[in-house]
Amino acid sequence: MVSTTNNGISRQACYYGRVKGEEEDAIVYQGLNLSSIILQKLIFGHMNTGKLTKPLRALGLIHFTDKLKYHYSKFKYRKSNAEFKRTHPDVVLPPDYMMFEAYKLDYRNYYYDGRDYAKEQKKAFEEFAPLKDKRILDWGCGPCRSFRHYPEVIGNGCSFYGTDYNPDTISWCKENIPGIEFSKNGLNPPLVYESGFFNAVIGVSIFTHLGEENHRLWYEELMRVCAPGALLFLTTHGDAYKHIMTGDEIQRYDQGEIVTRANAVEGHRVFAAFHPPSTLHALFSEQSEVLKHTPGEKTEWGILQDVWMLRRR
Repeated sequence: MVSTTNNGISRQACYYGRVKGEEEDAIVYQGLNLSSIILQKLIFGHMNTGKLTKPLRALGLIHFTDKLKYHYSKFKYRKSNAEFKRTHPDVVLPPDYMMFEAYKLDYRNYYYDGRDYAKEQKKAFEEFAPLKDKRILDWGCGPCRSFRHYPEVIGNGCSFYGTDYNPDTISWCKENIPGIEFSKNGLNPPLVYESGFFNAVIGVSIFTHLGEENHRLWYEELMRVCAPGALLFLTTHGDAYKHIMTGDEIQRYDQGEIVTRANAVEGHRVFAAFHPPSTLHALFSEQSEVLKHTPGEKTEWGILQDVWMLRRR
């Protein structure tokens, strides 16, 4: 059973939580030349803490550090992942780094929490309209943590489409995820679909890794491919993330600026964007009705993202 917060969103939805290592796991990084204090906080703590990552970004080391975190995660979850594969031989899993880049390297959480999150998304949509005979898009689908379960969880005559800018991810999805039609997009619009094609769209932690200009470009593109009345489920980094920002970032955020952390490849997990709700509300309201905004919150395990439910006008 997935535990939930009082806003009804699961702990695993949009996970950016801390990794708490056991003492035996710490030996993996003995002898590394990076500062032991910084490395410990980056690996065992929150990857995007502004004061810690700022010098790494300036030195061009943020992707290198993220690779260290990947190898630590691979070591940390080695036993539980091996057990999951032993007990679930029929579950097709993405390659380890593909899973890590999109979520975290925990096979059980990827599969079961992904299924539970699909059910939560269905509930969020059906608060405003039934999902029957709809075309549904997962924008930025990654390795389909939740969307792979949509044909089973939703079904009901719906058709399902996934798109992502990573060619390796799309190739893997096409070969391994049945019941969904996949296509590749670029980092910038457009999508391959005709105007007004979709009745529902999900975009989980996609705006969170885009540059400021691409927020408007991609929002307008989503509006183009959505039919009038289409519903959108989108997540963003809101006020709950202010405590991990630097003083300068907070000042710009409070002035209504979408704050981005560059010195990283746009679209990658270490390229981060933070979104003042008032700024997004103004953007989203240009062509949509904001049906519901659920602010994220800080928890003992990590931070929940804001959830936006929109209806295309």
